[in-house]
Amino acid sequence: MLESRHYAASISRSGADVKLFVVSALLFVGGIVFIVAGARSARRTPASPAAAAVPMAPVATVKQIMNAIVAPATDTVFGAVKITMSAKGTEVKAPQTPAEWDAVANAAAAIVESGNLMLMDGRLVDRGDWIKMTRGMIDGGKVMLKAAQSKNADDVLAAGEAVNNSCDNCHQKYQRAQ
Repeated sequence: MLESRHYAASISRSGADVKLFVVSALLFVGGIVFIVAGARSARRTPASPAAAAVPMAPVATVKQIMNAIVAPATDTVFGAVKITMSAKGTEVKAPQTPAEWDAVANAAAAIVESGNLMLMDGRLVDRGDWIKMTRGMIDGGKVMLKAAQSKNADDVLAAGEAVNNSCDNCHQKYQRAQ
């Protein structure tokens, strides 16, 4: 009888051993799968930025970019929110419809992208203030874009100041005679 109890305990323990073995084997196989997947992904050589870049050749001049893209875009963003104070009180004009807000956001995006165009080789006036001021325009445009996307008239008005300051600073130094 003592022998049969010992045999039953041995079977129970070996049943637990089998479960432990199966779990260990599954974990081992899962680990191998992750290693193989990681090795495959590491083998893929990332394309170098120079190889991935598409060569671009500027066509428009800075003046053409300013006249065709920046001026209409800034007219839109600067005209989007207006506060008029009169004897009748304060009147606030701001975009009301999704289409009006989209127009402001599109104009802000055009300002940002115009800055990118002005930073292309072939358009750089210098590598100092030109880059700094153009990035100021890009940053102001991004703030304007975020304000328009959030449909916040107060933020659009505040962002207009940043865009206007970047324009004024750059034109003070670089604007050519008309």
